[in-house]
Amino acid sequence: MDWTHYRFRSLWILAALPDDVYGALADAERYPRWWPQVREVTPVDEVSGVIRIRSVLPYDLVFTAREVRRDRAAGILEIAMKGDVDGWARWTVTADGPGTRARYDQEVHVTKPLLRRFAVPGRPVFRANHALMMRAGRRGLAAHLRGDGEAV
Repeated sequence: MDWTHYRFRSLWILAALPDDVYGALADAERYPRWWPQVREVTPVDEVSGVIRIRSVLPYDLVFTAREVRRDRAAGILEIAMKGDVDGWARWTVTADGPGTRARYDQEVHVTKPLLRRFAVPGRPVFRANHALMMRAGRRGLAAHLRGDGEAV
């Protein structure tokens, strides 16, 4: 088993229209306004930017995200990631009753030396850290879509 390889899936059920959810997720530069763990998004060009994230653990992950697919009709947003983590991430946004289901899939290899060094003993903690980040992201996006202010 490659202890530096991670595969994640999160499901967010949101009380908003799919088009509104898609629009918010497509606007990565605004993530720091509603997702506390996304600390900074710096555009590089029309299809890429540098993202800095930090959840509960005291380390930042920095990577360049490059848009691979943006398909509003299919509800898909996909990026390639290169930096402290290498891999890809995809949002799939679909109608779910009166609201929206946003599915997040991610597959990455950790390249940050500190995380590689602690790959085996730290794995459960790293996975929990990711889960906490995703939970906060769902809450932040729900509040943002309700108009409860930009910052959470």
